[in-house]
Amino acid sequence: MKTLRLLVSLGLMLLPGAATAQNAPQPGPGPAPGAGPVAGQRLTVDISGGISQPMPIAIPVMPTPSALQTPAGPTDALGSQVSDVITNDLKNSGLFAPLSKGQLKPVSFPQVPAPDYGAWLPTGAQALVQGYVQANGDGTLTVGCYLYDVFSKTEMVRQGFVVKPSDWRRGAHKCADTVYSRLTGEGPYFDSQVIYVSETGPKKNRTKRLAIMDQDGASHRFITNGQSLVLTPRFAPSQQTVVFMSFENDQPRVYVYDVGSGRKRLVVNQPYTTFAPRFSPDGRFILFSMIVNGNCDIYRVSAGGGTATRLTTSPGIDTGGSYSPDGAHIVFESDRSGTQQLYVMGADGGGQHRISFGSGRYATPVWSPRGDLIAYTHLGGGFSVGVMSSDGSGAKDLTNGWQDEGPTWSPNGRVLMFFRTAKGSGKADLWSVDLTGVNERAIPTPLDGSDPAWGPLLP
Repeated sequence: MKTLRLLVSLGLMLLPGAATAQNAPQPGPGPAPGAGPVAGQRLTVDISGGISQPMPIAIPVMPTPSALQTPAGPTDALGSQVSDVITNDLKNSGLFAPLSKGQLKPVSFPQVPAPDYGAWLPTGAQALVQGYVQANGDGTLTVGCYLYDVFSKTEMVRQGFVVKPSDWRRGAHKCADTVYSRLTGEGPYFDSQVIYVSETGPKKNRTKRLAIMDQDGASHRFITNGQSLVLTPRFAPSQQTVVFMSFENDQPRVYVYDVGSGRKRLVVNQPYTTFAPRFSPDGRFILFSMIVNGNCDIYRVSAGGGTATRLTTSPGIDTGGSYSPDGAHIVFESDRSGTQQLYVMGADGGGQHRISFGSGRYATPVWSPRGDLIAYTHLGGGFSVGVMSSDGSGAKDLTNGWQDEGPTWSPNGRVLMFFRTAKGSGKADLWSVDLTGVNERAIPTPLDGSDPAWGPLLP
């Protein structure tokens, strides 16, 4: 029955063209292009305050030097859409309060590098994001991105991103990332994707398909057809392959899926149940759990296939392995003490020791990209998502839903995505929460969603 409960709890890439960064071309008279932040600038966001004191910021519609038709639409319309994406990215971080459309003022193309600070001061905006969308002769687009300190009347950032027309959203996300990083001092995360399990149908007969989307829910597409139950998809660091569990032919097995070709293969071709897969940070290995003769342990195998190495040997259920970002350690869950708890071991399986000692049970651990925290599902009177230090200290639940589980980290280690199951209906949806536990929001998906996995920044 332990094994059955474990398997039930498991219910618990398209790579767009790269956006090339460059110094933004000079669209008109104004200061010479800068190489980055201006020395002495002190305009920053307090990242410890969550949404309590978000920074007022103005993000007007981006003009174009010439309204030209592109495969993605006319450049003047794209200027409005790019501004909207940047606005939503920064607003959803919980750290910024973009001005409403009614407060925004039109910006001409020559004003992009030479803002009218006097017009923006009365709005209360502390920061100003201006830019432009330009169609290039080679068929690409340039999204110019400028950040200004309104009060000190200085330029803080000037950057340009060259993208294919179909990737205009990536240019917008990269601009938002540039602004976010400059004002918070943290790493970017908007130009990234999420893979998850899209669900539909009645509670006892759910159809589950793998789907990939941008972190904000846009550019959504399915990569499996729903004929077989799928669970726990995880990106490889390159994002060109995905590892997941499938019940194809009623046999629970872990597969590697090539996003570009659509081909898949078994991770290990053995007559045992395999599940809970995850890549190593360098993409060379895959961790997974395998049940052999009624005992469940964690194994490691080369991402290219081969003989698996057993890492745990306890008589309990060991599963859910996740590498530290340096690849030196693995956090996992085990019931060897009598209840589900979190343990850490070396990458070779040595030095296994327990790190969770709070009330209740702990499951689905995943190491932060920063290396300082481990996220988990806390089971105790309900399901909640929380974080603890990598040594197990400072455990803190961040959510308080009826059934919140399966956390996954943003590329910068500040935000967690997870899934929340509604009481009674069995329907699940994707949510995110930041490390303050304050900025919690639903992630839009076409259907119900579970088992999200956040990929690294796109190249």
